[in-house]
Amino acid sequence: MIRLRIRIAAIAGMAAISASPAAAQATDAQGRLVYPAVFFTPFSPANALEIVKRVPGFVLEEVDEEIRGFSQAAGNVVINGQRPSAKSDTIDVILSRIPANRVLRVEVGSGERFGSDYSSKAQVLNLILSDAGGLAGTVEASLRRDFTGRIFPAGSASALIRRGRSTFNAAASLTSEQSSDEGTDVITILPAGTLRERREKVNRIREPFATLSGSWSFDDGANRTAHLNTRYSRNWFSLDQTNMVFPSSGPARDDSLTQRYRRRDIEIGGDVTRPLAGGAIKLVGLVTRRRRNNDDVVLLRTGGAGLGGSEQLLEDRSEESLLRLVWNRSNIGGWSVELGTEAVLNRLDSDVGLFTVAADGTRSRIDLPIDQAVVKEKRGELFVNAGRPLSPSLRLDLGLTYEMSRLTVRGDALAERSLGFVKPKAILDWRPRGGWHAQLSLSRTVAQLQFEDFISSATLSSEQVNGGNANLVPQRAWELLATIERPVLGDGLIKLELGHNRISRVQDRAPTPEGFDAPGNLGNGTQWIARAKIDAPLRRIGITGGRLTLFGSYIQNRVADPYTLRERPFSGDSAFSYEAEFRQDLGRLAWGVSVDGFTHFTTFRRDELDRYAEQPTVDAFVEYRPTPRTTMNLTLGNLLQAKISRKRSFFAPDRTMADPNLREVRYRNRHVLPALKIKHSFG
Repeated sequence: MIRLRIRIAAIAGMAAISASPAAAQATDAQGRLVYPAVFFTPFSPANALEIVKRVPGFVLEEVDEEIRGFSQAAGNVVINGQRPSAKSDTIDVILSRIPANRVLRVEVGSGERFGSDYSSKAQVLNLILSDAGGLAGTVEASLRRDFTGRIFPAGSASALIRRGRSTFNAAASLTSEQSSDEGTDVITILPAGTLRERREKVNRIREPFATLSGSWSFDDGANRTAHLNTRYSRNWFSLDQTNMVFPSSGPARDDSLTQRYRRRDIEIGGDVTRPLAGGAIKLVGLVTRRRRNNDDVVLLRTGGAGLGGSEQLLEDRSEESLLRLVWNRSNIGGWSVELGTEAVLNRLDSDVGLFTVAADGTRSRIDLPIDQAVVKEKRGELFVNAGRPLSPSLRLDLGLTYEMSRLTVRGDALAERSLGFVKPKAILDWRPRGGWHAQLSLSRTVAQLQFEDFISSATLSSEQVNGGNANLVPQRAWELLATIERPVLGDGLIKLELGHNRISRVQDRAPTPEGFDAPGNLGNGTQWIARAKIDAPLRRIGITGGRLTLFGSYIQNRVADPYTLRERPFSGDSAFSYEAEFRQDLGRLAWGVSVDGFTHFTTFRRDELDRYAEQPTVDAFVEYRPTPRTTMNLTLGNLLQAKISRKRSFFAPDRTMADPNLREVRYRNRHVLPALKIKHSFG
C-alpha cells in the first residue's frame, strides 16, 4: 500500500509540471478531445470496446440493464452521435460487436450535444464509425481453468455488413463462466468466543450464457436515420456446494446446497429520426420480456441418513413496454432546445414458495408476508431542456422534468398509490485555455424502485429471510457535482470529481410489522463523493510504450439507523475503491499488471451485521500479436490468491442490543485463475 501511495504521488507530481499537447490527439473547436484510429494502433484492438477502454482518463459507466425506462439507462457512450435503442444489450456488449477496423475516431467531451440523457455528464464518448461498405467481423475463443484443474471453453462471433445506406450487424456468443472456491465457516458463541460449529465448504459454479442478437441501421443523412435491434438470451446458473459440518457437540453432518436458476430474455427496440420545424423529431420504442425459474435446496445428512432441509421455488415474469418522443432544435434565439415525453408500462408477476423438507422428503409450505404478488406501474414524464453558450468558453444548460406514476400491488398484499416529482437541473460548463475543462451540475433525482423488493423471499445459503414491502417509496436527492480535467504528459489526462448529495427517504433495510427485515425507507441522509483518475504515458521518463492508470473513489454516506438511532453508512456501500494498472506495448508483444480492491461494506439487517470484504486482486497478462489482426492473450488472475471474507454478527432479539451473541466468519479462496484467449478480426 505504501508503494502504491508513492506511485500516486509521483504521477501527481508529473501532472503538475507537464501540460504539453498530445502528439496523437487533438482538440476541436468545441473543446472535445479527438483521438484518431491510429492512436490505438499500438494496442492492437480487435473491437470497439477495446478501443474505448484505452481512451485516456475515460471511465465507461456500468448501467444496470434491469433499470426501468430509457433515460436512466443512458450510460456515457454514443455511436455516430446517437444512443443505441437497446437496454438488455449493454453498451459494452454493443461495442464488443463492432470491429476495430470500422472505427474512424473517438471524440470525448461534455454531453449536452447528445440530448437530455447526457447533458449532465462531464464526459461522453462519441464513437465515429466508417461508412465503408463490405463485411467485417471478429471471432474470439478462450479457455479458462479453475483450481480443481477443470477447463472451460467460451466463444463469440460477430459480423457487420454495410450496403449503401444500411448497416447490418449479427452476433452470437456462448460463454461458460465457471469457477470454484473453497473455504471455512466458523461460528462462535459470544462473548466467551466458544466454538459452536465449524464448516468446510467447496463451491462449484457453472453459468453457461448464450445470446443471439441482430441490428439494422439506416443513415440517409442528418436527421434521417432509423435503427432496429433484437436480442434473445438464455442463462443457466448452477451451484453445487459440499459442506462438511463439525458441531462442538453431536455427530458431524454432510450438508449440501444446490441452486438451479434458469432465465430467458427477449428484447425488441428501434427508433426513427426525421426533420421537423427546423430541427429533428425522434421516436423510440422498446419491448422487453423476462422469465425466471429458480430452485434452491438445502439438505442435511448425518451418517448417510437424511435429516431434512428446506427448499425455495421462485417463478416470475417481468414485462416492460415504452415509447419515447423527442424533438430538438439547435438554434432558437441562440438556444438549443429539446422537448420530449416518455410513457412506460411495467409488470412483475412473482410467485415464491418456501418449504421445509422432512427426512422422508415431505414438503410443508412456510407462509411469508408477501410471497405471491403482481406489481404494475404506469409511468410517464414530460421534459424540456435548453442550453446556450454564455461566452466562447462558458456554456449553460437547464432542464426540467415532471415524472408521474401509478403503482399497484395485488396478491398477498394490496397497495395502490400515485406519485409525482419535479426534477430540475442546471449545468455550467467551462473550457478555458490550456486544455482545462470544468463542469458544475446541480440536479434533483428520484431513485427507481425494484419490483422484487415488494416480494418476500429467503436466502437459503445464509439462512436469511427478506420480507417484502408493498409500501416502499423511492428515495429522492439533490445532487451537486463538480468535475475538472486537463491533459497531462502529452496524451495523458487527469480528472477530479467532488460531489455532495442530500437524500431524503433513504432506501435501505428496515423493520416490518411482521418482525421481518425488508427493503424500506429510512430518514434523511447525506453523501460526500471524491473521485480521481490519472492516465499517464511514461515515454517521457524512459519507459517506451508504457502507460500507468490510477483510479480512486471515496464515498462517505450517513443515515440514522432505525435500531441504534446512531448514524451509519448505507447498506452495501464501500467507502473506498481503487484500481491501478501498468501496461507496456512493444510492437508485437505487450504485457501488464493490475491491482484493484475496495474496503469492506456492511448490510444492516434487523438482527444482523453482515460485513463483506475482499483482499486486493492482482492480475497479470502477456499478449502476442502474430499478425495485426490476431491477438493471443494469457492472463493469470488472482495472482496473490486473494481471499474473500464475510463476518456476520447476530443480535438477540435485534440490534437494539449493544452486543452480539453469535458470530459467523467465512473465508473463501478462488486460487490462481489462468485463462488463454485468442481474438481475430477480418474484413
